[in-house]
Amino acid sequence: LDHRRGSAPEARILHPSPCSRPSSMATAPPDRMHTDEQGRRYARNITELIGNTPLVRLNRVTEGVDGTILCKLESMEPASSVKDRLGLAMIEGAEARGEIKPGVTKLVEPTSGNTGIALAMVAAAKGYEIILTMPASMSLERRVMLKAFGAKLVLTPAAKGMKGAIAKAEQMVKEEGAVMLQQFNNADNPKIHRETTGPEIWKDTNGKFDFLVGGVGTGGTITGCAQYLKPLNSDLKVFAVEPTESPVLSGGKPGPHKIQGIGAGFVPNVMELSLVDEVVAVSSDDAITMARRMAKEEGVMVGFSSGAAVIASLELLKLPENKGKTVVCIIPSFGERYLSTALFESLFIESREQEVEDVEV
Repeated sequence: LDHRRGSAPEARILHPSPCSRPSSMATAPPDRMHTDEQGRRYARNITELIGNTPLVRLNRVTEGVDGTILCKLESMEPASSVKDRLGLAMIEGAEARGEIKPGVTKLVEPTSGNTGIALAMVAAAKGYEIILTMPASMSLERRVMLKAFGAKLVLTPAAKGMKGAIAKAEQMVKEEGAVMLQQFNNADNPKIHRETTGPEIWKDTNGKFDFLVGGVGTGGTITGCAQYLKPLNSDLKVFAVEPTESPVLSGGKPGPHKIQGIGAGFVPNVMELSLVDEVVAVSSDDAITMARRMAKEEGVMVGFSSGAAVIASLELLKLPENKGKTVVCIIPSFGERYLSTALFESLFIESREQEVEDVEV
């Protein structure tokens, strides 16, 4: 593959020191739950419920395929996405380094959705004021969720995309003395997956799987997991998923696509492409079709990028040399967040306009 690197827009960010790679010895994922003096076990706040998500086997969409797909349900995080791990990691990492403090530091972050929601949740739990800048093209569900968590939302012109949101956040850093954590460049991003997501996958599979498949937005999930898992199994193959319409990881040019959450249009600084064995391109239409099938046929409600990851997993298992293999597929978010988007828009409109049927009582 031609692993060309694009350039992310510059921003004033925090730069945590990179952590060393893990050894080849597996470690148990951390348990953040609290047991009090009376033996009662509970979370002392919502952030202690982040992580330790389950695996579920797919059954109906894999009919006729000789192999197994185990989905890592990050959709079961407290705020329904894998970005909950990142939101907590960036805030707690900056706290540990003495860079931010609840009730004192104002946070600002450009976001297109799930990272902003995660940061807003953690900020609410810890007592931070947070401002989120977001392109006006993002869904109404996102806007409502951010405001429900108490975040201040600033919308930027849709035509200017994430570059506009980043520019506005940079402006607010200068004007308001706020701190921007910047997920695309923050070393705490892959670190949290190296320390939690990867160990969870190893523990729940007992190390018995062949492929890891995940979409690339910031690249933190796939990078951190691979950093932990590859030293434990040198035969493990890692596959990164990107939109066919924007094949930047494969060396192509960025372009518009519908797969929200992946395909940023550049190779993020936290992405370690040397750990990826192959990049799989999936079209927006195929991703949408599979996401809808996941709800109807598996009872698993997912978003666009999850559909893309499942498609890529299926295509891998259809190859003759992969007969009987097992894929662990990352499911980044819950589908309810996408009801008003192209994914479920027709059902949204149908439900809104559905006629009431009379009944005698």
